Amino acid sequence: MFKHLSPRTECILLVLLALLLIGAGLGLRQPINVDEERFLGVSLEMLQSGSWFVPHRAAEIYPDKPPLFMWAVAFFTMLTGLPKVALYLPGLISGAVATACLYDLGRRLWNRRVGRIAALLFLATYQTYSILRTGQIDSFLCLWIALGMYGLVRHLLLGPAWGWFYAACAAMGLGIASKGVGFVPALMLIPYAYAVHKGWRGVVAMPNRKGAWFLGLLVTLAAIGVWLLPVLISVAVQQDADGVAYLKNILLHQTAQRYASAWEHQEPFWYFIVKVIPKYWLPMFLALPWFVPAWRRQLLKHDGRILVLLGWVVLVLVFFSLSSGKRKLYIYPALPGLALAAAPLVPWLLRRWFAGRPLGRKVFTGLVVAWFCIWFARGFIEPVKEGANPHEDIMRQAATLTNGAELVLSGWREGHWLFAQQPIVHFGFLEGSTVDQAALWLRGHPKDFALVPAHDMARCFMPEKGRTLGATSRAEFVVVGADADNGKCNPEPPARVYRFAWHKPLL
Repeated sequence: MFKHLSPRTECILLVLLALLLIGAGLGLRQPINVDEERFLGVSLEMLQSGSWFVPHRAAEIYPDKPPLFMWAVAFFTMLTGLPKVALYLPGLISGAVATACLYDLGRRLWNRRVGRIAALLFLATYQTYSILRTGQIDSFLCLWIALGMYGLVRHLLLGPAWGWFYAACAAMGLGIASKGVGFVPALMLIPYAYAVHKGWRGVVAMPNRKGAWFLGLLVTLAAIGVWLLPVLISVAVQQDADGVAYLKNILLHQTAQRYASAWEHQEPFWYFIVKVIPKYWLPMFLALPWFVPAWRRQLLKHDGRILVLLGWVVLVLVFFSLSSGKRKLYIYPALPGLALAAAPLVPWLLRRWFAGRPLGRKVFTGLVVAWFCIWFARGFIEPVKEGANPHEDIMRQAATLTNGAELVLSGWREGHWLFAQQPIVHFGFLEGSTVDQAALWLRGHPKDFALVPAHDMARCFMPEKGRTLGATSRAEFVVVGADADNGKCNPEPPARVYRFAWHKPLL
């Protein structure tokens, strides 16, 4: 049925399928986890304050990630006027672009059928569903990884194509400005160099071009400079202590130090192999017992295409496994390479499984269609099942009970700030529980109120004078006034006080 379609039409149809699957339920989804709450809040605060190069969280500098993803969410918010939709559009675009890249690379490296299979394998994999439908940086990082991989493959395996190489370098630079690990497509250069040195077929040797290769590094640095250079100039001109601390944090603490000695999400070296891949790389994982021997045979034949693609996948896995900090989404950048390496084996595998068994092939086709249909349906079912974010109801109740008075936050999370309907006060996000400081604040501001975790309330307040608003996944929250103070908490004044109010609260 695909014979009469042009490659362009076929690619468009696959991209439309990606938009359909990844976009299912768009408009129903709500920012429901801390990452989504944080990134949407930072994006909206950028729009409100105009501080585009140094992100803020409730008026306090947010130093954990570069701002490119937040820029994208802010842009789509301006474009659509719908923040809860804008949050998910970067992932939707990433999925569409990655699908087109895989189809075109598969078509050029092998044939159109392999291109179709590569795109479908990518879309069918569970990790694609679990990441690209979220409003997280990794859903946006996929865009730059896909473009970086595409440009490098066009150059290293189908080139020379220096224009595509420089495009890949620019994509990696923008990937780094989204998340520090945006450079990982460059790991592909290691197996490529080995294949060229050993004379493997399928790779393009480009000797005596040191200057052209070095220019790629300059292109990458220039792309990073789109964000970093204005920040450096701003900090140098203003001599702002907060700005200097931000730069140290984002350039050192959140990159090299976090990789070498992570302080959260600590897992053993084998975490991805044992805990993540068997689940999140379904259904491809089920075919690995057949894929691995077939790949070995291709490598014995010195197929440089497979060496470069599989070598890159392995290096990405090793790179993230060496860090003590691990999350299941970290290895997603390796998935496009795996799909592309697996795609040419699928026709052979289907012939092996179903030769002379037409009923088996029909059952397999039915299972594939059912898999995609279930994925599509879940896009609508999941948001309804999850319901509204509990922070939204808590903050709405708080604004009603306090008549919109200033609200001191204690033991708070990003959802309290994102859904705040009134001015808020806090003493720093990373300061932990601040019930003591909330009590001190209310003594000096008796018309204000405080939002405190119920489990910590009795230390500084009389429980009977509090009003329970509801619970999140972390704690039940209570609103109290100055009259609830039990007089037992007498802390030192806070080092910093942050005040923040949304001009237009998120509804």
